[in-house]
Amino acid sequence: MSNTEDEQQKEDWQRLLVSGDHCAFAEFVDKYQKMVFLCCHTLGLNANESEDVANETFLAVYKKIGSFAGISKLDTWLWRIAYHKAIDYLRSKGRSGELLGDFDVQSEAGKNDIADGLECREQSDLVWQTVERLPKLWALSIVLFYREDKSVEEIAKIMKTNKNTVKTYLFRGRERLKKLLEGSFGENTDAYK
Repeated sequence: MSNTEDEQQKEDWQRLLVSGDHCAFAEFVDKYQKMVFLCCHTLGLNANESEDVANETFLAVYKKIGSFAGISKLDTWLWRIAYHKAIDYLRSKGRSGELLGDFDVQSEAGKNDIADGLECREQSDLVWQTVERLPKLWALSIVLFYREDKSVEEIAKIMKTNKNTVKTYLFRGRERLKKLLEGSFGENTDAYK
């Protein structure tokens, strides 16, 4: 199938989705539920909380899908809704302080022996586990930028902030990640930038 046919199918599916087609919406939920849970998990919600926020997110999408104008990508629009539902949830539980809360740099001594034997996949898993230890807004920026391939501009739209703030989150997150990973990999992590 050519790119033109793929794009046409995607556009047809989005039209069905926006028109309120229930099968298209069920497909949408199946396609994007992992992404919504990733957003919730990155912001520090547990499985039950993530389930609640995901339900609220997809309910909001269902109600608003008719007004989706296509100005941004569909997944960027969904990330934005999921992000704000998760932030609202944290605020309602009095946990909004966790988003940029104090960060405790833990000693990573002793992990050098383990890291020496890690293969590429295990190293990748270690990096993403370490990202989860960052302040939540930094972690989410890194996940969106590196894992979801979102641009700084798209991340700024999702988080309703300016591009410079996103750049700051990315910079600080990478610097903190670098410090944490130096102990894990037992080497200079400049190569991982």
